[in-house]
Amino acid sequence: MKHVVVIGAGHIGSTIASLLSETGDYRITVADQSAEQLAALGDQARVDHAVLDVTDGPALRALLSGKFAVLSAAPYHLTFHVAEAAKVAGAHYLDLTEDVASTRKVKALAADATTAFIPQCGLAPGFISIVAADLAQHFDTLHDVRLRVGALPKYPSNALNYNLTWSTDGVINEYCEPCEAIVDGLPRQTRALEELEAFSLDGVTYEAFNTSGGLGTLCETLEGKVRNLNYRTIRYPGHAAIMKALLNDLRLRDRRDLLKDILENSVPATLQDVVIVFVTVSGLKGGHLVQETYANKIYAREMGGRVVSAIQITTASAICAVLDMLADGALRAVGFVRQEEITLNDFIANRFGAAYTMAETGAPARMSVVGAVA
Repeated sequence: MKHVVVIGAGHIGSTIASLLSETGDYRITVADQSAEQLAALGDQARVDHAVLDVTDGPALRALLSGKFAVLSAAPYHLTFHVAEAAKVAGAHYLDLTEDVASTRKVKALAADATTAFIPQCGLAPGFISIVAADLAQHFDTLHDVRLRVGALPKYPSNALNYNLTWSTDGVINEYCEPCEAIVDGLPRQTRALEELEAFSLDGVTYEAFNTSGGLGTLCETLEGKVRNLNYRTIRYPGHAAIMKALLNDLRLRDRRDLLKDILENSVPATLQDVVIVFVTVSGLKGGHLVQETYANKIYAREMGGRVVSAIQITTASAICAVLDMLADGALRAVGFVRQEEITLNDFIANRFGAAYTMAETGAPARMSVVGAVA
């Protein structure tokens, strides 16, 4: 039985602990600075609790010593503290961060590490890169790779057409930081909330716009191989305009703590959500211009006697699947490991990755890979 540490006892961290505990194959210690948050986890088999401030380096290193791996579900600004401690302690490191700067620091740490450093193991970045890399390998020449992901309320009922479904800090960060892309074959930085587009899926109209971090390391991996590569977040129509007014006109991008307070006290959280994954890749195959598309919707559902949101399911299942593959020897166990090194078939075949094929009722979800000659 492998002993792992989960940093963070919030919605995602608690779901990770539950998923791993249910297998009987892992011993889990959940660490959080809030004793109250830890107590809310209740008693679970093979799950221990540790009250810990992750900025306390010696205490964190002591906790990680002798452990197989640490899975960070902490806010992005704490990422480097956990990664640094993991390297010293000799534990494998996995995280969920969408923050580009944090991932660059993790990559630098991994250069001479004796264990694996696998950042961005969630939905986006994470699973979305696995899908894009899988579709891209079908082509002789790549033209355009477009990644679209959204975690949306099933029943929007406010002007933002949005409910809080995961980290407020993470949402604000991806709405404010520069976005990576490849445009006409060259790496570019683009502005968040820009390049608004509209599209329809299953009869529902959505908008999508640039946000930071969703591409993970794909820009580096596909540089020189693709004409255009971009990532955009999916929302219901009208969301981007309001967020631009808040961030730009009211200058709340410079007062993020205030914006967080406003959102968390004004926008309700919900467990009734849907995650949309929509990836299109076009290019030449056998001399013909072809497009392939992956489209999937994952809904909230009951797990272990409680309702779990779609974003909890997709994010926690993804990092657990990567941990499982690492533990089974299916992934490189030394140095920096990119998400796109994981094959889609291996991911979906994993007991945790299979969550991406399950619909709201527990039946297989619609998951399509369609080729069409343009």
